[in-house]
Amino acid sequence: MPLRSTLLRSFALAVCLASAGCGGRAVSPSRADESPRLPIIVAHRAGAADYPENTLTAIEGALQHRADAIWLTVQLTRDGVPVLYRPANLSTNTDGQGAVASLDFAALERLNAGWNFARTDASGAKRYPYRDEPVRIPSLAQALRAIPPAVAVMLDMKALPAEPQAAAVARVLDEENAWQRVLIYSTEAAYQKAFAAYPRARLFESRDATRARLAAVALSQTCENPPPPGTWSAFEYARKMELVETFTLGEARSHVTATLWTPAAVKCFRTNGPVHMLAIGISDDADYRAAACLGLDAVLADSPRTMHAIRTNMQTPPQCPASVR
Repeated sequence: MPLRSTLLRSFALAVCLASAGCGGRAVSPSRADESPRLPIIVAHRAGAADYPENTLTAIEGALQHRADAIWLTVQLTRDGVPVLYRPANLSTNTDGQGAVASLDFAALERLNAGWNFARTDASGAKRYPYRDEPVRIPSLAQALRAIPPAVAVMLDMKALPAEPQAAAVARVLDEENAWQRVLIYSTEAAYQKAFAAYPRARLFESRDATRARLAAVALSQTCENPPPPGTWSAFEYARKMELVETFTLGEARSHVTATLWTPAAVKCFRTNGPVHMLAIGISDDADYRAAACLGLDAVLADSPRTMHAIRTNMQTPPQCPASVR
């Protein structure tokens, strides 16, 4: 199913449209009179549930399972090479120790990025299939070369300071002629400023702006500073949060799992025109259907294999409750 041209024009993926290479079918942001369509599937860390995350093996698997876009996590090595790795310590995923920034790329290449990736067999025992078949931490350049130009790439910037990493990523995107197919995200607001120096950079709006707007819709039923047309916004579909109420003599806290993407929120975000919304953490049929019924453009999923099966079996347009039609 081809992507809608309104989505692609904003994301500069003319190649994807021309080749019909994207498997999903996105929602037109100006869809007031249209039935809901199915959001595109973005492979989180290239498919962290299916293969060792942020590796070329995971990228290959995500492409095989028809992911429409690949979300990759970027950090900077000691010698200034942007690589794909998410945790703060290499011991989380690999047979190494320390931070990515503490090693040169040549040393990182010797580590096994699949060391701690486990699968559970029929008996319930954990197996570590990549301990005998090592996979490596790739550079950003290697990853971009492994992903067809028709497939969008979303880069999640980890680690600070932001300026050196932004400069190194910009050099790679220049060398690989990849600006037109890349969208940049970070939970760190410093990256908004760091990438402002690069006119070709496309960024999600800051997480702070997205969260504040969602909270205002949910808690005060107001629409604060709706984004300009063409903006990409991302936030968890369901997020564990802490609500803090302050008093003269103290405070009270309530722990909640908030679902902030609602019909009212979607309407608010699109006040000024076409805006693209991505729901983070979609993993099952019910949540994918809810995202489609809300008119969200994309979902971020750990398992492209699972989501491909869900999308293939889902009716288009999906059956939606009256409250979101």
